[in-house]
Amino acid sequence: MPIINRIAEFHDEITAWRRDFHEHPELLYDVHRTAGKVEELLKSFGCDEVVSGIGKTGVVGIIKGNKDSSGKVIGLRADMDALPIHEQTDKPYASKTPGKMHACGHDGHTAMLLGAAKYLAETRNFDGTVAVIFQPAEEGGAGGKAMVDDGMMDRFGIQEVFGMHNFPGIPVGEFAIREGGIMAAADMWNIKVVGVDSHAAMPHKSVDPIVVASHIILALQSIVARNVDPVQSAVVSTTIINGGSAHNIIPMNVELAGTVRALDPDVRLQVKQRLISIAETVAAGFGAKAEVDYRDGYPVTMNAADQTAFATEVAKKLVGDERVDGNTEPSLGGEDFSFMSNARPGAFIFVGNGDTAGLHQDQYDFNDEIIPYGCSYWAQLVETAMPNS
Repeated sequence: MPIINRIAEFHDEITAWRRDFHEHPELLYDVHRTAGKVEELLKSFGCDEVVSGIGKTGVVGIIKGNKDSSGKVIGLRADMDALPIHEQTDKPYASKTPGKMHACGHDGHTAMLLGAAKYLAETRNFDGTVAVIFQPAEEGGAGGKAMVDDGMMDRFGIQEVFGMHNFPGIPVGEFAIREGGIMAAADMWNIKVVGVDSHAAMPHKSVDPIVVASHIILALQSIVARNVDPVQSAVVSTTIINGGSAHNIIPMNVELAGTVRALDPDVRLQVKQRLISIAETVAAGFGAKAEVDYRDGYPVTMNAADQTAFATEVAKKLVGDERVDGNTEPSLGGEDFSFMSNARPGAFIFVGNGDTAGLHQDQYDFNDEIIPYGCSYWAQLVETAMPNS
């Protein structure tokens, strides 16, 4: 199953949608222009049903095959939001909004799923129903959770769900996937270290929170080195330190913040418990206090065995066995598709973006050459999962 000829015919049209989204980036749930255009296009394709406002600003299009005897319903998901980054690409279609850009390729994800929807609504060569899901607020807003919490899965009877993300460094025309954890849980934490302030020339009268915070930062690195099983993966990063206001004052408080990443739910819990314990006990050992605010973020994105095997075979039939890595290295980045794949079995796949700048960089741009591969993957996944026979 090579690139679908009909999809190749409207490659330029899909590219134009993508570049329009790129010029007009929107953040989190404030994707009204993007969602409005998605809704308009889905209706123009002749979708059987188009529903907006799911999970605040999400859009779902329903396309029924020319047979509907199988009773099968699968969901295909794309994300729509951009990032608070100032674009530095000098492209003719660069962001027109200073401080906002599509630095993660969600413009391309949305365009590719629209392209697949146009093809599927036109041909309907499948037995069942497909729900094309356009989600807001992937970049830290948990839009996937919002859509699930809004009853999307039950409302449309979705039984399986599939996601896709571009990946710089993977060649154009190649895919990568793995069973199990493919993207990490992404948690956030803040620690307020409370000591006793004093004149810097009289440190003996203080409980110096800067010294205490320094010991906590170093001790946190022992979690991965000495608590987590070496064959497992985890990250503990301190990314913010705030404290002090003058050269001659030992402050009362220092605030730390950072992130925890893990690919296994049990490891995630272990790291959380150790982080809280280490912060509190290290601080207490110095006569200080650590107030820990630990917030669970996106769960591990888990690829179900059956859906992963199926998605892998679809990709191989599209581009050839040698161009699909079925046991790719997982990413420690977070992804809120996890909320959808926790609600229904599913699989998340990477499509190569070629030799481009990395995700979340101000020089990044989605590679329009990959559009036919992404669209054809979506279309063939539907036609293979629900054959018209």
